[in-house]
Amino acid sequence: MEIMLPLLIAALSGVAMALQGTVNSFMSKTIGQMETTFIVHLIGVVTAALVLFVFHLGRGQLSRLGEVPWYGYLGGIISVLIIYGVVASMTKVGVANATTAIIVGQVTAALVIDCTGFLGMEKFPFTWLKGFGILLLAFGARLMLSK
Repeated sequence: MEIMLPLLIAALSGVAMALQGTVNSFMSKTIGQMETTFIVHLIGVVTAALVLFVFHLGRGQLSRLGEVPWYGYLGGIISVLIIYGVVASMTKVGVANATTAIIVGQVTAALVIDCTGFLGMEKFPFTWLKGFGILLLAFGARLMLSK
């Protein structure tokens, strides 16, 4: 039962990602893709600063920033690639098709990370059922992409 709340939060994050991609794509039609990526991150910085410094909802650990390994800083760069990629794909193939491709890529990468323990993540063993699940996911994606 303790696994249900994190899974619910993850599912809601998925809903938020589809909504974010949709509104970002809408903005990009007016101001451009890279401009939208910039504005989204600017608004995100302001929002995070408010939450952290005005509402004091952080853990008070910014003083430990120097302890983060170099690869821990790649998240900001990856975030720019994600936002730009989502905006670029959703405007061309639609929200459902782009999200389907995103999910297949995301779950495949996540399985590789789980099975290898990449970047110090906890290792989870590969099973043929997980491999079969990826194949089913890819087949479902193919069905979503058919006209």
